Amino acid sequence: MSEQHAGTEAPRSFLFLNASSRPGGNSEQLARIAAGASLPAGAEQRWLRLSEHPLPLFEDRRHADDGGFGEPVGHERTLLDATLAATDVVFVAPLYWYSLPTSAKLYLDHWSAWLRVPGADFRARMAGGTVWAVTALATEPDKADPLIGTLRLCADYMGMRWGGALLGNGTRPGDVLKDEPVLAAAESFFAG
Repeated sequence: MSEQHAGTEAPRSFLFLNASSRPGGNSEQLARIAAGASLPAGAEQRWLRLSEHPLPLFEDRRHADDGGFGEPVGHERTLLDATLAATDVVFVAPLYWYSLPTSAKLYLDHWSAWLRVPGADFRARMAGGTVWAVTALATEPDKADPLIGTLRLCADYMGMRWGGALLGNGTRPGDVLKDEPVLAAAESFFAG
């Protein structure tokens, strides 16, 4: 993740990856409230909507005759560079069919390629960072276990920490703003 200088700690840099298909949806609203209330002092933040940075379908080329994966270009390059610049990766992702939205899962699939990009040192540079989730759902919180499990396991595999999941209740736009317990939890979510 970001380099630290002798005796000083570099400011944290949060990458918010909005995977919702709806601009301004409940997950985004909740993430913006949490970011506004609880990011560490001096922390940088960058927000990217995955729908505005569409990735090609992932093709597993680990055993291809041509040597595998090429150098990322276009939106893939943008997302790789933003990911490597972050100390904290926040998945702003509503619960879709008990898991991540397609754009977030496709982004994670591309990590398999980025592990093999010459000179990127993806795994080494990600190690020590933190993965978070901010999720809106219209069902019981335990139904988000597959989404949370996916992100926790990815963090573990990469040598990253799991920061936690902020789960808000909401179906229609703005519903999450009525979920008073989650709004209270958002006040300190990123501070922990």
